[in-house]
Amino acid sequence: MNIGDAATASGLPAKTIRYYEEIGLILPSRDGNGYRAFATRDVHRLAFLARARALGFSIEECRALMALYEDEDRASEDVKHLAEQHLQRIDRRIAELQALRDTLAGLVQSCAGDNRPDCPILDDLASAARPAQAESG
Repeated sequence: MNIGDAATASGLPAKTIRYYEEIGLILPSRDGNGYRAFATRDVHRLAFLARARALGFSIEECRALMALYEDEDRASEDVKHLAEQHLQRIDRRIAELQALRDTLAGLVQSCAGDNRPDCPILDDLASAARPAQAESG
């Protein structure tokens, strides 16, 4: 099948498929005229990559997952370890976002949101933007 058909079947844009080929994640065969020829196996790999990327795995993690998937002698502990590391990064990011949300929610709560010009949100943003003053000695 051609790249358009592979894109439809895998749910990935053709541009992404070309990029994955460029970085060596997939290697479709070529027809005599030079066009990419995707086999069912290629489309399956593309769908695998699409799902892994949707779960937030990096390109290099996808490369490792694909290698593990294709290794019939793999140990599932290797896959689990990779997924656990990714899960820890997600948990850290969630904690960072929650702290960010809490800070912003506090600022929003402290702002009257009326016709007066004073605004704690802008005051906070401005105070963070001021460079630290050097102490004179």
